[in-house]
Amino acid sequence: MGIVNYIKESFVELQNNVSWMPREEAQKNTVLVAVFTVIFAIAVFLVDKFFQAGLEKYFNIFN
Repeated sequence: MGIVNYIKESFVELQNNVSWMPREEAQKNTVLVAVFTVIFAIAVFLVDKFFQAGLEKYFNIFN
């Protein structure tokens, strides 16, 4: 019963003792994080393609 009691008390604490941001603000922040995640993923992709092209040119010198 220890784990069940722990989970119940955790939910009570989350409901009563944690201050949550308003739903609208949470939605805006979620969209903002998603947009920056996509931008960062595109940037990493472009850097990866740049280095891939550079390394292919470098190794083709020795063929």
